[in-house]
Amino acid sequence: QVQLVESGGGLVQAGGSLRLSCAASGRTFSSKAMGWFRQAPGKEREFVSSVDWSGSVIYYADSVKGRFTISRDNAKNTVYLRMNSLKPEDTAVYYCAARTYSTTSQAQRDYAYWGQGTQVTVSS
Repeated sequence: QVQLVESGGGLVQAGGSLRLSCAASGRTFSSKAMGWFRQAPGKEREFVSSVDWSGSVIYYADSVKGRFTISRDNAKNTVYLRMNSLKPEDTAVYYCAARTYSTTSQAQRDYAYWGQGTQVTVSS
C-alpha cells in the first residue's frame, strides 16, 4: 500500500506561484511513476503532469506546459509540482497519484494510488 499526502495549496493572485508537494509512504516510492491531476468545479478530473521513476521522462498537459514543473526527490519520497504564472483557470483541487509501474502515463486509469487532494485557488 502507498499513502499519498499533498500539501502546498492555497489562494494566490493571478501571475503568482505555488509549489505543491506530495509525500509518499512506503519503501518502493523510487520505483513508481508519479502524476499530478486536477479537478475544477463542475469539470472532470484531468491530467496535469507525470514523471517516471527516474525523473527523466516527463509529460505536461498543453495547458500548463512552460508554466508548471514536476520533479521528484526519491530520497525524500516526495514529488513536487512547481506552478508559475498561475491563471484563474488553474483553480482546482490538485491530486497526486502513484502508479505501480516505473513508466509514466497520462491516463488516470493507470494510477493505483491517490491522495486526498489540495485546493488551489487563483484569483483574478
